[in-house]
Amino acid sequence: MIEYVLMIITVLGAIIALMQRDLLKAAILTGIPGISIAFLYQFLLAPDVALTQAIVGSAIVPVFFALAVLKTRRTEEEAD
Repeated sequence: MIEYVLMIITVLGAIIALMQRDLLKAAILTGIPGISIAFLYQFLLAPDVALTQAIVGSAIVPVFFALAVLKTRRTEEEAD
């Protein structure tokens, strides 16, 4: 039963991240599916995969996305 809840959280987290208009917020919200997949791997008794997913999927990838958004964001002066 808990695996179904984690799968629903993963899908809903991805949909919420896709629906965001602010790119920085969307980049940060990409960590929700990553951490729920890590919990799913832990529940399925794969702790090594769960640890890797937790580090990469919920920490490193959202941080890289957020840094990319911050580096490419236009300022108000450039938009005019």
